[in-house]
Order: sequence, then structure tokens, then C-alpha cells
Amino acid sequence: MAHNQALGAQGEELAAQFLRTAGMEIIERNWRCRFGELDLIAREEDVTAFVEVKTRSGRGFGIPAEAVTFTKQQRIRRLALLWLDQQTGPWRRIRFDVVSVLLIREQEPVIEHLKAVF
Repeated sequence: MAHNQALGAQGEELAAQFLRTAGMEIIERNWRCRFGELDLIAREEDVTAFVEVKTRSGRGFGIPAEAVTFTKQQRIRRLALLWLDQQTGPWRRIRFDVVSVLLIREQEPVIEHLKAVF
């Protein structure tokens, strides 16, 4: 379990760096409430993006983004509404993104940003 947590933390750090390099502002990382956690909340121009980060160390279980199931999507939507309820300011546009991070030993990380995928 500790390996998976470390892998996930490394993937989230790489994802945050990737999004910043792409011009996005990270608003929050690992926002938690009693119902769950949002990995990253970012802003790109006037859009607030709720970003789920999935990291894998190989392709044995498919690509990382495939792990964002319909049930997981529903939970992220509910958490996003809770987060928005706690904020001030107009939230004109939101979207739900996935950042897929593939970390294969002795290879460069493969990072893919899928915008507005659910």
C-alpha cells in the first residue's frame, strides 16, 4: 500500500507541474472532506477544472485513465459541487479532466492531459 501511495503522490506532483507548464493555475491540491478527495483543482482562463490524476507503473491493468470509472466520475462530480458551495465568486464554467501518468522504471514519464472527459 505504501508503494501505491508514493506512486500516486509522485504522479500528482508530475501532473501539477505538467498543468502549470501548460499555463494552468493550481488552486488546490488534495482537497478533502468526509465524502472523499479531489486530487487537483486548477484554473485555465475562466474555466475551473477538477482534475483526477491516475498513475500506473505499467500497462498491465490498462492505461491509467481507464481507472476513472463511471462510479468514480459520479463521486468527483458530487465532491466538486461541495467544493463550489464553499467558495465565493462566480463559477461560470467548470470541467472535469483526467491526467494520466505512466511511470515505467528507467523510462521518461508519459503524461497525458484529457480535458473535459466526463
